[in-house]
Amino acid sequence: MKNAVISSTGLWTPPHSISNEELVEAYNAWADNWNRERDADIASGLIEPKTHSSVEFIEKASGIKSRYVMNKTGVLDPDIMAPRIPERPNEEISVLAEIAVNAARQALERAGRKPEDVDAVICAASNMQRAYPAMAIEVQQALGIGGFAFDMNVACSSATFGIQTAADFVRTGSAKSVLMVNPEICSGHLNFTDRDSHFIFGDVATAVLVEEESIAPAGHWKILGTKLKTEFSNNIRNNFGFLNRAAPEGIGAPDKLFKQEGRKVFKEVVPMVATMITEHLGELGLQGTDLRRLWLHQANANMNRLISSKVLGHEATADESPTVLDTYANTSSAGSIIAFHKHSEDFKPGDKGLICSFGAGYSAGTVFVEKTA
Repeated sequence: MKNAVISSTGLWTPPHSISNEELVEAYNAWADNWNRERDADIASGLIEPKTHSSVEFIEKASGIKSRYVMNKTGVLDPDIMAPRIPERPNEEISVLAEIAVNAARQALERAGRKPEDVDAVICAASNMQRAYPAMAIEVQQALGIGGFAFDMNVACSSATFGIQTAADFVRTGSAKSVLMVNPEICSGHLNFTDRDSHFIFGDVATAVLVEEESIAPAGHWKILGTKLKTEFSNNIRNNFGFLNRAAPEGIGAPDKLFKQEGRKVFKEVVPMVATMITEHLGELGLQGTDLRRLWLHQANANMNRLISSKVLGHEATADESPTVLDTYANTSSAGSIIAFHKHSEDFKPGDKGLICSFGAGYSAGTVFVEKTA
């Protein structure tokens, strides 16, 4: 069986950033308008008024300070409270494919690869722009890659599931070079009028090039082991789908966007992920002390603090468990890859680390890597 490695990564960041202060101002203006329109019902006790959000609440609950988005004006307009991204003609590249291509080109350049060197494309993300044709095939065509391409969705865990899938193709000899992309326009499925979650997500695109070790460039990352886990839960859910039109009374309802039971997620996911990591370490003959760094899913700073402390046996430093959540927010499948992309250049040959993502499903994936010369 062939050895699979990570040859390079790529990152594309949208040009627009929204601070917590801007987001709170827009939400509070929307809440005031909502309350004003229902003043009589609120006064009579029929409904509860919307309460204000605050910068302090957001940072304490999540660690998020800002996020990048594809469109800023719609999100910050109290009369819209959603991104405004114009629909493109079918003859033009779709916006999700375009940002994937941007990240992919950087990954290819960093590995010294041309499109013709790649055998397959996997688009792994929490939401696809359409049902078909597959986004991955559009990315494949835009880059000029041969072979095959397909989409996969395991919510926030999509990147680690995509890495294992790509590595399996390499290990079995089905491909020598697989490009895995994670285009995430999370602002499109975020309910900006939900106080509990209006601050959670941001937009971004990442890419990972997985290759056979014999052709990989110097300084690649050996994949020591991968592991996946799923366990069904309704605590993170989005009911948007093609059957919505068959039940028109539910179209536009809050459950057709991201919705979660945050406290339940925290309580259940933290031990699930920490146990999964420690068990996988043992299977590889490793311990937490063997890891120089954890590149964890960037959903919540408090979750990551607990998970890393259980794995390492002490509270992690910023170097041991770096954060990009503060400026990127939760970018779903892309978060752990952003952390890896931005915080791995200082590794020396032999240094080991963990890429780990987790989220809706529940789902979780672990990818242990070692830097080579």
